[in-house]
Parts: sequence; C-alpha cells; structure tokens
Amino acid sequence: MAVLVIARLTLIEASRRKILLAAFLLGIAFLILYGIGFYYINRDTLPNDTGASATLIKNQVYNFLTMAGLYAVNFLTIAMGALVSADTLAGEIGSGTIQAVVTKPVRRVEVVLGKWLGFAGLLALYLLMMVGGVMGIVYAMSGYHVPNLQVGVPIIYLESLLIMSITLASSSTFSTLATGGIVFGLYGLAFIGGFVEQIGAVLNNETAVNIGIISSLILPSEALLRRASFEMTSPLVQSLGFNSGPLIVVSVPSPAMVVYGGLYLAVMVALAIRQFNRRDLSGRPLQSP
Repeated sequence: MAVLVIARLTLIEASRRKILLAAFLLGIAFLILYGIGFYYINRDTLPNDTGASATLIKNQVYNFLTMAGLYAVNFLTIAMGALVSADTLAGEIGSGTIQAVVTKPVRRVEVVLGKWLGFAGLLALYLLMMVGGVMGIVYAMSGYHVPNLQVGVPIIYLESLLIMSITLASSSTFSTLATGGIVFGLYGLAFIGGFVEQIGAVLNNETAVNIGIISSLILPSEALLRRASFEMTSPLVQSLGFNSGPLIVVSVPSPAMVVYGGLYLAVMVALAIRQFNRRDLSGRPLQSP
C-alpha cells in the first residue's frame, strides 16, 4: 500500500511540474506538424493509381514515415522520463523534503519503488498518447497500419523505462545536474556506438562492429530502439535484413538484447534501492565505501 500511495503522489507531483506540461505541449505540437507533413506528402508526392506496384511503393513510404514519427516519439518519451525523474530523489534530498517521508513508517525501498512505479505509469500514458496519435494520423489519411505494433511498442517502452531507471539510480547518489550529465552522456555514447556498428557492418569492419556491441552492453538503449524498428518494418524490407525507418539497421540486434535490456533495468532499480538505503539524507554527498 505504501508503494501505491507514493506512486500516486509521484504522479500528482509530476503533473504540477512545468517540465511535464512542456513535454505534453511539445508532443501535441509534434503531432500537428507530423499530420500536416504526412498529409501533403501523401497528397502531392505518392502515386494516385491503385495498381499492385503503386500500392507496394506507397506502403513502403507509409512505413518509413510512420517509423520516422515513432523515432521522434521515442526521443520525446526518453527525454521526458529523464527530465522529470532526475530531480525526484536528488532534489528532495537537497531540499530536505525527503525527510518528511522517511520519518513516517515507510521503508526507503518503498519510496524508490513507489516513485519508479509512478514514473512508469506516466511514461506509459505519454507513450500511448504519442503512439496513438501517430498511428491515428497515418491510418486516417492512408489506411495503413504498421506490422507487429504489439511487439515494437513494448520494446520502445522498455527503452524509456531503462533510461528512467538509470536516471533514478543516479538521482539516488548524485546531484540533479550530475544525474542529467550522466544519463544523457550514456545515451549519447550508446547512440554513437550504434551508428558506428551499422557503418562497420556496411563496410565489413569487424572492429567498428565490436565497438558498437560494447556500447550496447554499456547501455542497450540504441540496440532496443533498432530492434523495435526492425520488428515494425514491412515484411518486404525486413526480409532483406534492413529496416525502413530513419535508422540504419544492417546489423540487427538479436531478441536476446531485449532480455538483456530487461535484466539491465532490474539491476538499475536494485542499484537505486541500494544507493538510497545508504544515502545520508542530510543532503551531504554519499561517502565512498
């Protein structure tokens, strides 16, 4: 019950922050711009005939445009999760408000799990809104629907949970500013590593591919996104070993990377609990063991 109460309070607190309001407004603005762009591309660029070859071409373009929209949705969800949760423990410790919670009959593990559950629910709502918006726009204007949506979207959600969990673990140890630097630094490392891996796969450069694999092991966020993108790619392009989205996917991450991402998430949550249990709540930085 304590975990659920803290989760509810976390949702209420997050709803009052300007960061969350900005994220929702940016999301709505993106959907409006995306809808306008999709409308004009569909009306002025794609062929109007209904032959088999024209339909095949249009479906590939629709898949590409949908995946491009989901790529932007993925980034917005990750950014919102990181920004909203970065200050949740570090800020409350620094201001001393966390002491009003832990002095009550609530264990520290319940505080961390409650906050994690609250942010997980917030990310789910935001992702459903954004994915539903993109899918609704595409289907309303073209009648096209993405294959394997029920597989790809949960992987995207797993990626956003992973980044949020890393943020929470960092916030239990470091200041808000340091947490932001750590999280976005790791995310940038994973992005560059994934890009290097794909270029290495095109050029048959084993060293570059290994660099990408190592970066995926350090943080599997980019690998999860590429796997999700590949899952939702049209069967024709997928059979060639590529994806039709804005990402280059030549070296396709295996399904085992999804399992690794889930284990990575569990470790981050456990680390957040461990560090928060050891943290001096007076606001002083954590001492080295």
